[in-house]
Amino acid sequence: MGIKNDVESSDNHDWQNETGLSFEERVRKERIGRQLEAARKNKERMKVTLNVAELIREDRDRIH
Repeated sequence: MGIKNDVESSDNHDWQNETGLSFEERVRKERIGRQLEAARKNKERMKVTLNVAELIREDRDRIH
């Protein structure tokens, strides 16, 4: 007895709907993974090393 027979013998189960939901969930997870990876890359690209002391001096010089 194979999988096909098991599927055909289970009358009260909506395999088509369950398969569709499973597929949608997988696609959603993959999309989220791609978005998170893009966010990580953007964060890394935008990372700027700031010298806080230098910024304070610049602000102080502008005021005085």
